[in-house]
Amino acid sequence: MLSRRLYVLPFLALLALIVVWPLSTVVVGSFKPGAPLEHYAYILGSRFYLKAFSVTLKLSLLTTALGLAIAVLPAIALRARSRRLSDLALTIGNIGANFAGVPSVLAFMILLGSNGIVTKLLREAGLMEGFDLYSWSGLVLTYLFFQVSIGTVLVLPVITAIPRDIEEAADLLGQGGARFWASVGLPVVWRQLLSVATLLFANAMGTYATAYTLMGTSAQIVTVRIGELVAGDVFADPGLANALSICLLVVLIAPILLAQLLTAKGTKA
Repeated sequence: MLSRRLYVLPFLALLALIVVWPLSTVVVGSFKPGAPLEHYAYILGSRFYLKAFSVTLKLSLLTTALGLAIAVLPAIALRARSRRLSDLALTIGNIGANFAGVPSVLAFMILLGSNGIVTKLLREAGLMEGFDLYSWSGLVLTYLFFQVSIGTVLVLPVITAIPRDIEEAADLLGQGGARFWASVGLPVVWRQLLSVATLLFANAMGTYATAYTLMGTSAQIVTVRIGELVAGDVFADPGLANALSICLLVVLIAPILLAQLLTAKGTKA
């Protein structure tokens, strides 16, 4: 038995190397010598950084809610289809989930940029006046691309696992179709959907490449602000960047712990 427990040592060593050590370095670096909490006090008193947290939270919550809602629809539709079609949808979803960042933004620029192919066609038809990809709406659209892709991959197995006899019984009682999913189907798997929403939220909060590639430093989100402080030539401040990273981690962990608490209570009930 002891020898089997030793098998986990390589994993623990890797975890310490890629998680514990960098995190401890960031935590230590966030405290300023002589004035340990100065960086945190500056962040909490700065409208600039508080706005970045506000925008990041708003963007993450919005794209999480929309991404999950949109992902549920094809998952429900594919539940009644063949296994082969579901596998194809999962494959496409995986491709979309791994196509985030710089490649996806470049694709959006080619299609929906100022001189994009689709943009020109829609403007000629008078259907796309006022849309700007390099704005808040464009940022939401690019985030939704990978949020929906990841959401579909995670939600499809959850929806597929709902027993067929529950749906058949509800149908006999006159609660079929949309009524079943609103009153029975989705409430049955709400804990799993909450877990999926937590993953989507964490994914959106930590996204950097998508926002930076699309809008550069004008993207008012926390990860871009951290990048400025780490790689900036004029405003470089690694200590403040470390403090911002810890604040982002705290903001990220809070809803995750809340979701786990709600899920645990639902399981006990």
